[in-house]
This record gives sequence, structure tokens and C-alpha cells, in this order.
Amino acid sequence: MSREEAYAHWSRLHGGLDPRTSFWVSGWVRLSHACARPLARRGVRPDTVTVTAVLVTAVAAGLAALGDGWPLPALVVLVGAAVLDGVDGALAAQTGAASRWGSVLDPLADRVADLLALLALVALAGFAGLAVALGVAAGLLTLLLESVRSTAQVAGMTGPGAVTVWERPSRVIVASFGFLACGIAWAARRSGVDLLPAVDQPALATTALVVAVALGAAGLVRLLVAVRRALPR
Repeated sequence: MSREEAYAHWSRLHGGLDPRTSFWVSGWVRLSHACARPLARRGVRPDTVTVTAVLVTAVAAGLAALGDGWPLPALVVLVGAAVLDGVDGALAAQTGAASRWGSVLDPLADRVADLLALLALVALAGFAGLAVALGVAAGLLTLLLESVRSTAQVAGMTGPGAVTVWERPSRVIVASFGFLACGIAWAARRSGVDLLPAVDQPALATTALVVAVALGAAGLVRLLVAVRRALPR
């Protein structure tokens, strides 16, 4: 599959959006297809990659939940899972193995991965009452956003409706920065640096959850407005 064919395939899956208008999106499409090529040659099925991405995310969440310095390797594993998340679609396009089951499995796997990342942040916050409430709120907002989008598409809306501030990449980024901040805080204290004594791993993880809730709420409102405009009255 050529680069232009890869762009066209991504555009068809995302409501006609042109990935070439964004440096990051176009780079992501190229990276996904480059990683998919060796798998396609070996006959790996897209569904296998989808399930593997969820399992790798679970490993990342488990590592992060250990606290101390573990969020740093968890960050690396989470980024690997995010790459796999894009590879399954590229693999399906290259091998012609796209299926109706795959179209169900892929979003299901994404939602499980989203919730696992939030659970890891709650664990880093020590399962404190506020962190649990924020984690539940962020999870519900994520599921509501995706539910509204899929229901609107069934009702006749074409494409994603709106690209909000709380899409899959944003969820990975928030979790990644949460892991990174917690890891850096631990490493700094191990080195004898304690610039902000009150800012420990639980505080940083809770802050990441606050950001997740804020972006989730903003994303849901933005999507609802777009859906209302897109669907006939």
C-alpha cells in the first residue's frame, strides 16, 4: 500500500478528514503502516494485534500501579500499546482482512484500554476517595462521548461529528504525562531533590485525573453540539 493509499484509507475511516492537513496525524498514519508491513508479510491477523494492544496496556497499568519508579517503564509500555492500537487498522488495510467483527472488536478494545489507563492513575493516587471519584467520572465521560458518537452515526450522521479534545490520542497523552510526572517525582526524591514537598505521586496522579475529567466534559459538550447540528430535526 502506497503512502497516498494509506492516507485515503485513513480518511475513509475518519469521515473524510484529510490526514495530510496535520503533521502529527500524517506521521501517525505513516508510522502505523510502516509497523504493519512486517506483520502483514508474516500473516499476522489484525484481531491478534488488537487483543495484544489491550494486553500490553494492562501490563502498563499494572506496572504504573506499583508506584515508586515503575511509572517510567510503564510509560514506555503504554506508548508501545498505543502504537499497536494504530497498527491493527493499517494491517487490515494492507492485507484486506478487515471484517465486521474487527469493526466491533477494535472500539471495544480501545474502551478497555482507556479504562485501564484511568485505573492506573487512580492506583497511583492510592485509591483515595477523590481520585476514585475522578476516575469514575473520567471513565463515564469517555464512554458517554463514544456512545453519543456511535448512536449519532446510526441515526444518520456521517463521520466522527467533531474531533474533540478528548479523543483516543488525548487519553493516551494524559495517562502518559501522568506516568511521566510520577516517575520524575520519584526519581527527583531519590536524587535528594525535593522542590515541592507537597507534590508527590498521589497528587500528580490526581491532577492528571482532573485534567482527564475537564477534557472529557469539554469533549462531550463539543460533540453534542456537533451532533445536534449534523442530524436533521
